[in-house]
Amino acid sequence: MKSFFTPFALALLFCFGSGSVCSQEKTKPNLLVIMVDDLGYGDLSIYGAPDLKSPHIDGLMEAGLRIDSFYANCPVCSPTRASFLTGLYPDRAGVPGVIRTPLPGQSTSWGNLRNDVPSLPSVLGEAGYDTALIGKWHLGLEAPDRPTDVGFDFFHGFLGDMMDDYYKHLRHGKHYMRKNEEPIHPEGHATDLFTDWTVDYLASRKSAEKPFFLFLAYNAPHTPIQPPRDWLEKVKQRESGISDKRAALVALIEHLDDGVGRVVNSLKKEGLWENTVVVFTSDNGGQSNVGARNIPWRGGKQEMWEGGLRVGTSVTWPAAIEEGRITDEHDLMTMDLYSTLAEIGGATIDHKIDGRSFLPLLMDEAYQPEPRPLFWVRLEGNQKYGGLPYHAAKIGDWKLLRNTPFEPYQMFRLDTDSGETTEIPRQKAPQKYNELFRALMAHINEAGKIPWQRENP
Repeated sequence: MKSFFTPFALALLFCFGSGSVCSQEKTKPNLLVIMVDDLGYGDLSIYGAPDLKSPHIDGLMEAGLRIDSFYANCPVCSPTRASFLTGLYPDRAGVPGVIRTPLPGQSTSWGNLRNDVPSLPSVLGEAGYDTALIGKWHLGLEAPDRPTDVGFDFFHGFLGDMMDDYYKHLRHGKHYMRKNEEPIHPEGHATDLFTDWTVDYLASRKSAEKPFFLFLAYNAPHTPIQPPRDWLEKVKQRESGISDKRAALVALIEHLDDGVGRVVNSLKKEGLWENTVVVFTSDNGGQSNVGARNIPWRGGKQEMWEGGLRVGTSVTWPAAIEEGRITDEHDLMTMDLYSTLAEIGGATIDHKIDGRSFLPLLMDEAYQPEPRPLFWVRLEGNQKYGGLPYHAAKIGDWKLLRNTPFEPYQMFRLDTDSGETTEIPRQKAPQKYNELFRALMAHINEAGKIPWQRENP
């Protein structure tokens, strides 16, 4: 069903149709973004996983628009999150690589989130939203880089890059669980904690005057692959012949799926479902060496192949988006969520960003944006990368990439070789190679103006 109403008009119809009297702020839809961590494209049953059951995420994807051509802004965590919160390419957001929890005597962190760019929670807050983050942060441990420093009214989660144990919640022996700025010491599996806290938050919003923007960022299924024991045993009993490694990952994902189901059920229970926009996505592809399935794409996390960049994504809004729609016609990126959600929420963006709104696509209206090149960058240390960046660029169906700074660029044509199996030599299509390479060099030159290191105080 094609909509002829603006998001605001739809919200008004929903409000008055329910027989209630609503303030202008309350008529705006709530916004919930569920970002999971390292979920492989093919690690949902809706995308063909033969040994995994994900009924709740599948149901969420079927309840709105499923976007099969969605790209994460980076094949690793921090840069994609920075793009989501700024609407910028990661290297223009100051986060070309992973912001890590520090180890004494080691240079392991490769980014510094810009503080001079209005964040998504900031612009939505100015538009009348209460803003919250529950779960993983991964963009800084101290002021001015904590969630409450950059526009979130409420934070309940984990500041660090990853947990060394889903039950102990420590990283390198240090504690990073916080409620706002206060240390907390909860007990339980991190996935369950983040789900419980989200259910509590949604219950508190039932009678709130303002709409909310909630960023729910799960750690799962990031390493360590540590599902609850009962979930692991269930998978082993059900899937005859499954390896221990694969069973553990499947169980961790199915446990995550159960959490997503609890969140959706809470939205429905509290009467929030119809007028809440729910985005589901991942920060990058799955980690191949722990058993992730990124089929039908090549590669996985850390790599510029499609398997490291393509992420199953959906947008649901029962009051406005027809269920059961699927699109794979447009190259959309994580950074595009910034302007899309801002437009839905009536927020003003008066500064330049790289992302662009795809709201017309959600509303089943004409959507023919100007063609644009897409870029990916990752800066990383250790002997494999040497503290140097590696990149990919895509223009139309043509893609240029390399997976370390020390290998030549390779060119592929995705419309005829979606699996990136056959490199097209430069001499076979020199004009395309030069077009991709020059566009990438222009991006690198522009992004080079942005510092990514913080000066010591």
